[in-house]
Amino acid sequence: MSSDAFDALAAATDPAMIVLTTADGDERGGCLVGFHSQSSIDPPRYSVWLSKANHTYRLALHSTHLAVHFLGAEQHDLAERFGTLSGDDTDKLAGLATEAGPHGVPLLADVPARLVVRRVALLDEGGDHVCLTTEPVRVDGRPPAAPLRLSACRDLDPGHGNEERHSPPTERAAD
Repeated sequence: MSSDAFDALAAATDPAMIVLTTADGDERGGCLVGFHSQSSIDPPRYSVWLSKANHTYRLALHSTHLAVHFLGAEQHDLAERFGTLSGDDTDKLAGLATEAGPHGVPLLADVPARLVVRRVALLDEGGDHVCLTTEPVRVDGRPPAAPLRLSACRDLDPGHGNEERHSPPTERAAD
């Protein structure tokens, strides 16, 4: 199989971008995500795939609840912040208007279209991402009229490469 052909086909889907946030105790984090989808109608489920390189992934392993924020086309600045900085050494939520959601999940005030979800399953089949299957527990706002798409974020350089793996569970927690 040609990886170039697969990459071209996958890129053609041009998914909407989200910011996923979570917290484990006093440590909080968030990351830009392009791999996400409704995954069941009854019962309702939403799945998010997180890079194993991300600080947020390591927080999510210990978290029961997460927030899925649906970005509008005008929110490239948030995509840049959550997609290019590393949570290993930066609190990406610092200086942003946030509120505590259920179970302490940080909610971005400037992104009112969001789901608060409870993690019900985790699938790690050996790739560079893991799938978190979740149950929606709260829905806020309305979807953006024009979502921010992956094609609008191609100028961003990720805070981590997909080949990275980290230990301990979070770098800032080890400090």
